[in-house]
Amino acid sequence: MSVALVTGSGGLIGSEAARHFAGLGLHVVGIDNDMRRYFFGEDGSTAWSLDRLAADLGTAYSHHAVDIRDRDGLEKVFKRYGADISVVIHSAAQPSHDWAAKEPYTDFDVNAGGTLNVLENTRRHAIEAPFIHCSTNKVYGDRPNSLPLVELETRYELPEDHPWYQGITEDMSIDESLHSIFGASKVAADVMVQEYGRYFGMRTACFRGGTLTGPAHSAAELHGFLAYLMRCVMEGRTYNLFGYKGKMVRDAIHSRDVLTAFEAFFREPRSAQVYNLGGGRHSNTSHIEAFRIAEQIAGREAKVNYVEQARTGDHQWYISSMARFEEHYPSWKMTYDVPMILREIYEANVDKWVPKA
Repeated sequence: MSVALVTGSGGLIGSEAARHFAGLGLHVVGIDNDMRRYFFGEDGSTAWSLDRLAADLGTAYSHHAVDIRDRDGLEKVFKRYGADISVVIHSAAQPSHDWAAKEPYTDFDVNAGGTLNVLENTRRHAIEAPFIHCSTNKVYGDRPNSLPLVELETRYELPEDHPWYQGITEDMSIDESLHSIFGASKVAADVMVQEYGRYFGMRTACFRGGTLTGPAHSAAELHGFLAYLMRCVMEGRTYNLFGYKGKMVRDAIHSRDVLTAFEAFFREPRSAQVYNLGGGRHSNTSHIEAFRIAEQIAGREAKVNYVEQARTGDHQWYISSMARFEEHYPSWKMTYDVPMILREIYEANVDKWVPKA
């Protein structure tokens, strides 16, 4: 039996990974204790996703409600499957820099300590398995805000002659910048994943994600930009928009495009790799632009509460360069752009996200 072990299997990327690798014929072992409910309340709970996953995959999926901070519990799972584990996709995390400031111990224990626990168990029990880590562009801290941005009507933008106009590369320094508590814990995890690749010769990759999105997102205010934005428009909720006149730019990549990238690495793994992962120039938007698209799709006007103060460490402009990954895996192609992503989120939730009476 060939096993794909997925942490955070109820989340956006985890659930997509479970379906994707089950589709490749692997037995999926999911690890998820729905800590998103603790982080974000009922809006963020992944219970619905886990129920759907079990129903859709049936006997191809085995679930373990283990906290990744629980070393003994985690080791029992790894010992059970051992060398049958063919790939580890580590997507469990505390994902919000706003939330992290409230409970720094919890954030670091989950993001840094939890990652170390998964890495060490992989080394002990399945060292040949490629290790795919969901990192974040927040490891660069607020350094992207030092770029010479130009203010346009609906967005901030880099001059076309800037070397990073096509996207920020992995060469950007992670030092001497404001990371947020969340960013710091993810830096620790990111560097540890690289170290296990170099020091122990494991085949590891850090995918530094921009806006990873799709219809499987549990849309909560502190996490899930495009999904939550669409939910607010559809339900008539007020969206709190923080700083930069709503012109901050994000690149967005659909979860299916993320998983085809993961599959490419799984099939031809390398050691201690770092890849930026986002929509690049193909798929990016400002908040203002995203609201306009969502309003057109939903046929409803957005309700926005603008807050002048930007969130600490938030990126004013971030577009990923996928050049390194595309050089290593030239057959990989991106298929979704922002309008396609928002329409799919709308269609997947049109019967669920309705205006409150």
